[in-house]
Amino acid sequence: MFGRGISLFKIFNFQIRVDASWFIIALLVAWSLAHSFFPHYYKGLSNVAYWWMGIAGVLGLFASIIFHELCHSLVARRFGMAMRGITLFIFGGVAEMEEDPPSAKAEFSIAIAGPASSVALGFAFYGIYCVIRKIGLPLSIAGVLNYLFQINLILAVFNLIPAFPLDGGRVFRSILWSWKGNLRWATRISAHIGSGFGFFLIFLGILYIINGAFISGIWIAFIGLFLRKASQLSYQKLIWIQNLAGESVQRFMRRNPMTAPPEITLAEIIENYFYKYHFKLFPVVKDGKFIGFISTREIKNVPKEEWNQHTVEEFLQPYSTENTIPPDADATKALLLMSKTGNSRLMVIEGERLIGIITLKDLLQFLSLKLNLEEEDF
Repeated sequence: MFGRGISLFKIFNFQIRVDASWFIIALLVAWSLAHSFFPHYYKGLSNVAYWWMGIAGVLGLFASIIFHELCHSLVARRFGMAMRGITLFIFGGVAEMEEDPPSAKAEFSIAIAGPASSVALGFAFYGIYCVIRKIGLPLSIAGVLNYLFQINLILAVFNLIPAFPLDGGRVFRSILWSWKGNLRWATRISAHIGSGFGFFLIFLGILYIINGAFISGIWIAFIGLFLRKASQLSYQKLIWIQNLAGESVQRFMRRNPMTAPPEITLAEIIENYFYKYHFKLFPVVKDGKFIGFISTREIKNVPKEEWNQHTVEEFLQPYSTENTIPPDADATKALLLMSKTGNSRLMVIEGERLIGIITLKDLLQFLSLKLNLEEEDF
């Protein structure tokens, strides 16, 4: 969906990150508030005041989305779910769960926490707004508080639309799940509704464009595209996990992978390994022990005339829990780890010994065959 993002801070041990795309929407919202919204409703202020109001409004929106996602995360933690953190991106924010909720009750509780928190926060802003107006503090402060009251209610209402993966779609999925006891069926139905709602937004965006509201139309259409894709990927991910469950990593790993020694030069590994075998990554082994790996990413910026002056050991990347996995681990763990880290391959190790490599391509080929032979509704 998006990259790892820029880490900002931690709260309640949740890492808060901002995707680069968030800065685009932050700038657009600040400009819109300063040039349109606040001047329309609060006339007579200076341009500087409007810009400060716009910036304050964006920061308040930033805090509101974090609060919304934080409530999701805190409830998820109560149900024993591991959370990777919270990332803000161009379409809002997301609390990154490493797995689906363990029960329909957990799904409902986690999903409803977000809109409920936005409603509560919105009325909190409204209460402060009323106090500000009564004691006569500057109109600019009251205007920002009133905007934050409105935007939090809008955030809550939009998220309650029963279109997966919006919060309302997750609430709807939890109801279907509780009714039938079938997570897969519930996900398929709610994902279809989410995809349909996304298509509706795309169509609505096109109508806006035809009628001259180009910016609004593009924005609505992009939201529709995002929701449509996200709903389809959510169902696809569930299918993958359910079909890999119970399969061990060692079933899919490639045994006795090609390895490189640490003492050879970059010229040697490029000519005799990368160019010869056409892999982008090679594990590095010394005295029978796996010590790390080297990939094209680490050496691509080294000038060709310096390849003979450097060894593999200088560019060695150490192994960690993000790029290795034991052979007896469930294949779903490998898939989730690849999704979390963005690595397309993991090294399979026992102690300090490398015994194989598992790749995303191998997992997807297995899933493709299994779905083709066994599945009727995918």
